This record gives sequence, C-alpha cells and structure tokens, in this order.
Amino acid sequence: MINKLPAPDFRFRRLRRTGVIRDLVREYRLSMDDVILPIFVEEGIDQPVAVASMPGVYRYPEAQLAQKVQNLWNKGVKAVILFGVSTHKDECGSDTWNPQGLMARMIRIAKAAQPQMLVISDNCFCEYTTHGHCGVVHECAGHADVDNDATLENLQRQAVVAAQSGVDMIAPSGMQDGMITAIRSALDEAGFPHIPIMSYSTKFASAFYGPFRDAVDSSFKGTRASYQMDPANAREALAESLKDEVEGADILMVKPGIAYLDILAAIRAHTTRPLAVYQVSGEYAMIKAAAAAGVIDEKAIALESLLAFKRAGADLILTYYAEQLADWIN
Repeated sequence: MINKLPAPDFRFRRLRRTGVIRDLVREYRLSMDDVILPIFVEEGIDQPVAVASMPGVYRYPEAQLAQKVQNLWNKGVKAVILFGVSTHKDECGSDTWNPQGLMARMIRIAKAAQPQMLVISDNCFCEYTTHGHCGVVHECAGHADVDNDATLENLQRQAVVAAQSGVDMIAPSGMQDGMITAIRSALDEAGFPHIPIMSYSTKFASAFYGPFRDAVDSSFKGTRASYQMDPANAREALAESLKDEVEGADILMVKPGIAYLDILAAIRAHTTRPLAVYQVSGEYAMIKAAAAAGVIDEKAIALESLLAFKRAGADLILTYYAEQLADWIN
C-alpha cells in the first residue's frame, strides 16, 4: 500500500528571490515599440514655449521640428503624433485641409527629417477652430453643438490632405458617429487604401484633459459631453470601439488611461485588433506634481502606470513619457 504524501507547499516567493529570476518570469514588459510621443508645433514662434501645467513638455516652432524628430529617432522613439497650435483659426478649421496649412507642413517636415519615423496626424478641429469644438458648430436647443455629418465631410478633406502630405497613419479624435466609414472611403477613393486609421474609438468627456488645453493654447469653454462619452457608461464604451472596428478602424483606442483600465480590458476581450491607450495630460501632470512635491518616485510611478496599461490589454501607449522612457530603457 502506497502512503499518500501531503501536497507540497507551493511558495510563490521562490520565483521572486533574485532579480534574474524575476526578469525570467516577468509577464509584461515595456519597450520603445510600445509608445507614441505627442508633439505640439506652434505657428509664429522661434523658440520652444514651455507648457506650464506639463513640466518637460513644449510647443516647438516649425523651424525646430525636423531636428526634434531626428533627435527622438536617435534616442529610440519610433512613432510620433502631431498636434498643431494654429494662428489661422476659423469657424470650421479649414486650415487642416489646406495643402499649405500647418497640419500638412508638420507632416512634410517630420517625414523629410526622418523617413523611417512613424508620423501620425491627430485628425480633429479643436486646435484649428475659433470656438474650440471638434467640428462644425450649429445651434441646437439653445446651445452650441457639433454638426456630426457636416464635420464628417471636413474630416474627409482633412484626412486626404494628410495622406497627400505623406502621413503614415490617420488618428481621428473627434468622436463623431460614422467617422471611420467616412475617412476610410475618402482615403480609398483618393488612392490611399494603404494608410491605416487609429481611431480614438472610446474617448470620454473627461476632466483629465485640462492641461492639454494649455498645450494647444485652447480658448475652449463649455463641454463636449454631447459627442464624447459619459465616464459612467462601460457597455456603451465597448460598443463604440466595436462599431469603429466594423467600420474599418485598424487600431482602436481608449482615452484617458488610468481611470479606464476596466474599459481597456473589456475591449481587449472582444477584439483582436491592436489596442491603444492615451495616457493624457492630466495623468502626466499629476505624476509630475506629486514628484515635484517629493511624495512619490516619478520613474517608478510612471513605469508602473505604463505597465498597468499593458496588463489591461493595450498594445500601444500614447504618452508624454515616451522620450524619458527611452532614457530609462537605455
């Protein structure tokens, strides 16, 4: 008769004993292949302008964009997304579909500086309109609102100009219904079926965006709650992204990040498309402020936050820490 032996006492700490062992069994890792750096470019300046609410972030003059892109590439940053700070604003953001406008010029400069850099255009209108909304505004029930379908027509014009200027990827951020179908059809008809679309597919009407408005010198007052998502709605958040997938989005995105890890995980469970997350200005600014106050270790907190996005299901991370991450990894 064989005596039954007691079950072995499994000790999880065996695989935490040394740094080498911990590295061997680590489930998620950060690399420069994971990150996209937002860059702000302002018309009419000749020196970088610091964004007061986002330490370490600047609005760059066009004349310095080429060198900035080359320096980033040399450090290991492989993808950038461009935001323009325009002095040619109007009611509909027409500068964005002007082949000589700021958006088109930024793209051409960045691609000429380093052809291998993945250059993404943020396709919206808030930085290019006098009212700061994300499209054509009309009066509805006594208040200003964005006209969805009129905005789609302008998005089509804008996306085609971006493609003609040499952009590698289109990233529509305005949360207009049907925007992916509209942009995809316009790109295909214009001879750009190879240009992918990274959709801001689930973008919330969040309080975390405050410092971004400093970054783009926005005069916006009011709310975008009629077209951006209610932070309380998880089922709708999933539906928004899955709808953009059906419309042809190549990459889906959740914005903001750290308060919406559950949304990231839910979308990840329902799609095989690459999934991005935007660690937005407010998230970045809070880490910076806490570090400046001496109450946290900035590098440790930043890395832990970025890993949380990977763990929740993100493949790509848009983050203002991308350049610093290159230093940390190197």
